[in-house]
Amino acid sequence: MDCGVPFCHTGTLLSGMASGCPINNLIPEWNDLVYRGLWKDALTRLHKTNNFPEFTGRVCPAPCEGSCVLGINNPPVTIKNIECEIIDHAWEQGWVVPEPPTSRTGKKVAVIGSGPSGLSAAAQLNKVGHSVTVFERADRAGGLLMYGIPNMKLDKEEVVLRRLRVLEQEGIVFQCNTEVGKDVSAQQLLNDFDAVVVCTGATRPRDLPIEGRNLKGVHFAMDFLRANTQAVLDKNPGPDFISAAGKDVVVIGGGDTGTDCVGTSLRHGCNSLVQVEIMPRSPDTRAADNPWPEWPKIYRVDYGQEEAAARFGNDPRVYLTTATKLEGDADGQLKAVHLVDVEWTRTEQGQMIPKPVPGTERVAPAQLVLLAMGFLGPEQPLLEALGVERDPRSNVKAEHGSFQTSIPKVFAAGDCRRGQSLVVWAFNEGRGAARECDRFLMGATDLP
Repeated sequence: MDCGVPFCHTGTLLSGMASGCPINNLIPEWNDLVYRGLWKDALTRLHKTNNFPEFTGRVCPAPCEGSCVLGINNPPVTIKNIECEIIDHAWEQGWVVPEPPTSRTGKKVAVIGSGPSGLSAAAQLNKVGHSVTVFERADRAGGLLMYGIPNMKLDKEEVVLRRLRVLEQEGIVFQCNTEVGKDVSAQQLLNDFDAVVVCTGATRPRDLPIEGRNLKGVHFAMDFLRANTQAVLDKNPGPDFISAAGKDVVVIGGGDTGTDCVGTSLRHGCNSLVQVEIMPRSPDTRAADNPWPEWPKIYRVDYGQEEAAARFGNDPRVYLTTATKLEGDADGQLKAVHLVDVEWTRTEQGQMIPKPVPGTERVAPAQLVLLAMGFLGPEQPLLEALGVERDPRSNVKAEHGSFQTSIPKVFAAGDCRRGQSLVVWAFNEGRGAARECDRFLMGATDLP
């Protein structure tokens, strides 16, 4: 523990990106406790700030490591691995047990959505004695954790469902197959509950409006990933299952969702794989305008690209490239993607835009295209039914810190409030919304 002044737990925003842990995990403390062999004390410290370290220890991009002092001139401490080891060891030792509240307040709270922000809000509100019902439109709780992240990256039975069972034993009610606004009205929730916390995520995918978009074989990434996880859990491909077996696959988008599409396509047994990224390749080391402790914008090879390189001999990503046309056969089935290199130029207004480079046009064979270009915001029908105000980006309008919407008894947290973001920010917001919801219900709060 010779880091001097630690930055890993700070959770600040630098240049619009997280620097340090957004939920302010007490990283220096539990690192030192592990070093001294005090594993149970380390677990206590970890649970003070993080309801679900087994999730962040597996899928968080670890902004804490980006601001690790050792990372100034060496590889940083493997904080994420240590976090995961603490909680996994705790499960093995039987230290993680249901801890229901000793008494109930008589207040009822509805949480809409059971993703990362919804689960953390529900866990915190239940902890102080409120009766919490979580409404989830899918057949299983977990939201993004259940159906947005593939099983090989976050095991559903051994990791997600294990924690959900503990939450149920602590008194949280999960009402699945229930879409608010359809199966139960928004007004009914407002009438029946003392407070409502909206945690529906940002699930409207960004589309690619080019020729051939409606061909058979062109799908949004989340449709592909959701149906795949459903097939794994049900041990049977359903009617929505999309197979990459034996196909030439083109993934458009270079983020985590694109990587998950790459890894899933490989497991299906695809014939070839290309991942299209419109941005340039990041440098191998920090650029001069990206100093520590900012998040290092450097070249990384995630599990999907590593596996693709092992099978096909190279990283599947092509940079500064975009699709211009999707070509189909006489039956309307996708058969190829037209690609072109781009260069980023500045308009007269100062805006950076991609401009096609003449002479770089080429055609890639494809029977499956997966669109993984991010998300535009939350779905609107529920928000309209609740009558909450939206910001210019269509997100729920609620200030970070108060999380209260234009309707006093309705709070919002996670991607539906801040836009598409990291799972650890969802935990930050869920806990924060629970704190302010508790303050609204009781006049004061002891929640952190």
